[in-house]
Amino acid sequence: MSASPLIQTPISEMFDLRYPIICGAMMWLGTPRLCEVVADAGGMGTLTAAIYKTEEEFRDAVVETKKRLNGRSFMVGVTILPSIAVSDEHHKMYLRVCAEEKVPGIEVSGAPIDRACGMDYLDALKEAGVRLFHKVGSLRHAKHAQKVGYDGVYCAGIEEGGHPLNDDVSTMVLTPKFADELSIPVVTTGGIADGRSMAAALALGASGVMMATRFMATTDCCEIHDNIRNELVKRQEYETELIAKNLGLQCRALSNGVVKEINKVEAANGGLDEMMPLMTGQRAKKGWIVGDVDLGVYTVGQTIGRINDIPTTAELLERMAKEALDASMAVQGLYS
Repeated sequence: MSASPLIQTPISEMFDLRYPIICGAMMWLGTPRLCEVVADAGGMGTLTAAIYKTEEEFRDAVVETKKRLNGRSFMVGVTILPSIAVSDEHHKMYLRVCAEEKVPGIEVSGAPIDRACGMDYLDALKEAGVRLFHKVGSLRHAKHAQKVGYDGVYCAGIEEGGHPLNDDVSTMVLTPKFADELSIPVVTTGGIADGRSMAAALALGASGVMMATRFMATTDCCEIHDNIRNELVKRQEYETELIAKNLGLQCRALSNGVVKEINKVEAANGGLDEMMPLMTGQRAKKGWIVGDVDLGVYTVGQTIGRINDIPTTAELLERMAKEALDASMAVQGLYS
């Protein structure tokens, strides 16, 4: 393929990217190797902190990522939500190491740093030059992020995989609302799978896009067994389900055997003790490896209905850039 056009936005300029396309944090999948692959393709990858349970393991992963990228940008994904495997002390450790290692950026999802860990942690990260982004699903949360000093926000609609806010508002509504009322860059996530959806996000006022599900269906996301990767191509947009609403931890996941079990427990007003053995990340980790589609909770978004092939990461990003340009020109062509 020939080189696609450079897309210049506040996000691509902030992180020196060819394309303002970010691979989101993915449990068990957001590794140093994948960060390197995404950077090589012109985007920005995310190292998933929760994969690493000790400070030594996490710091080693950060150092390895920095070495692989040789000065290029990456994010570290820190999810601050209730978890059995990841404690409050883990959250603080991840943030402290990121400040000490001066990582380029952090994507925080769940509770904001200042409320969960204290303003001292946010200040230390800012002092270290770390760019801070909070993934939020409402304007009120986005305004809080801007007020306390985040450098940008991820605008996460209900379409996203993982933990969308229970306001249940789509990216089509949220993105222009954020763009109109914030002075910091907005990255749209949820419903993004190709160049047309990226062009739509940019037209609505976003400075970039973040995807996770689409990156799963690439040849470079090799931690996923082919059985499951092929399943993502087969599935349609209506084949995800929201689980754990009763727990206040709403999560969108691929509709499969274990998700249906969880929803039965939830319908019977079952609690955390009954659901956690079904939701544990170890089941998903094993499932990714052995290729059992029904074994684990696989957090994917509604964009599975728009995934039709399994390209390399480089092919995907180059194609998206061209599609976005074509889509923009097509709209211009409607005007006389």
